[in-house]
Amino acid sequence: MSSFVPYAPLNVPKPFGERIWTVDGPEIRMDYGPASMPFPTRMTVVRLPGGRLWVHSPTAPDDALFAVIDRLGEVVWLVAPNSIHYWYVADWQARYPVARTLAVPGLAEKAKRHFRVDALLEGPAMPLPDGIAGVLLPGTMVSEAVFFHQASRTVILTDLIENFEPARVRSRLFRALVRLAGVAHPGGGTPVDMRLTFWPRRRAVRAAMAEILSWDCERVVMAHGLPYERDGAAELRRAFGWAL
Repeated sequence: MSSFVPYAPLNVPKPFGERIWTVDGPEIRMDYGPASMPFPTRMTVVRLPGGRLWVHSPTAPDDALFAVIDRLGEVVWLVAPNSIHYWYVADWQARYPVARTLAVPGLAEKAKRHFRVDALLEGPAMPLPDGIAGVLLPGTMVSEAVFFHQASRTVILTDLIENFEPARVRSRLFRALVRLAGVAHPGGGTPVDMRLTFWPRRRAVRAAMAEILSWDCERVVMAHGLPYERDGAAELRRAFGWAL
């Protein structure tokens, strides 16, 4: 039995706004020191003009999912948005070999699974399609690129905010860890360990967060936990309070 009650159905695109879908994938386990921790997974798909698809944090490959994605449009971009969320990019590259892959700086050198990187998510002129803005939060161990889909007014995160619903966490131990880490709904936020990786570069992180807060945001979607479907700007200000 999985450690989390899933956001069913899995491997099915769910509308999240204008021309944007979320896809909840299977639960995975991530190394955490000598142990491993279970995590639910989620990717975000944006359809841009011409039916081109921008796929953020690809989840595990699945033939039925690929078939549905192909009906939505043509996969033109694959995004490895932080130093942790990259594992399945190689599988999606195999399926969509002409898609351009974007990744945070340094990931290609540190990744435990090889994949092709076509451009880096850094600097004021990120290589992003029209309709999507982005900014990089640099950390010592983990860096994360954050995006804004203008048509749906959605900020797209990975781990910068986690918002686990305690009622969906089956293990009493994991429920306690979720609360201890400061990532329990309704007050989801940046995990304590991730804050530490950003602290040495807090000036750059603070400037990036200020840019994020300038976006006209209504919704926030993240890789782990319940997305915010309204009052996104207020949720971002609350969750980023530790760094502002």
